[in-house]
Amino acid sequence: MELVIDPHFRGPTGSANGGYTCGVLASLLHGPTEVTLRLPPPLERPLEVHWEDDRRRVELRDGDAVVAEARPAEIEMDLPQPIPFDDAAAAALPEGDKDSAFPECFVCGWARDDGLGIYAGAVAGKDLVAAPWTPRDEHVAPEFVWAALDCPGAYAVHGGERGMPVLGRLAARVEHLPHPGEQCVVLGWPLGEDGRKLYAGTALFGEDGRVLGVGRATWIAPRGS
Repeated sequence: MELVIDPHFRGPTGSANGGYTCGVLASLLHGPTEVTLRLPPPLERPLEVHWEDDRRRVELRDGDAVVAEARPAEIEMDLPQPIPFDDAAAAALPEGDKDSAFPECFVCGWARDDGLGIYAGAVAGKDLVAAPWTPRDEHVAPEFVWAALDCPGAYAVHGGERGMPVLGRLAARVEHLPHPGEQCVVLGWPLGEDGRKLYAGTALFGEDGRVLGVGRATWIAPRGS
């Protein structure tokens, strides 16, 4: 089996968005999944899917190189209370992060008008970032919930203060899919750090406050930061 990631789903200009890639690979397993990214996921070329451990683990390979690996995971976290859609809109960066190193990112890139447009910003008085998200018809699928749970985590760990971090690992649980046009809220919050490893939690809520998805991410800060 092979997967090809379309450039539409890029994060950095030359590689795929990490959350989207994790979601695509996680879709091959059932239930909560942890995906570790070993290399920037290539675009526009066939990547081989390899099953390991009696199909309990799956690897995505570019030739002999392991790009990513996924395995079942348990994801238990205390979640913050969801905030109203209008409050999330007030917290969000209105035009995106113009200082971002990834302006064409499918999730958070300010230079895109065909992406998810999730521009997480700080919530006043809380150690929390938030953004609104209203999914279009074509974005109602598990891999897009994973994508929505990705970039807000980078802003939750204040990654820009140490240079732009990259996603190293994302564990997520998708509980429900949003409805097209639903006014959803994405939250992100820090979970601590260990050297260059920065940990974040993220959650996606529907307009009735129901939990759509939960993520726990490890971000890697640049060397020397």
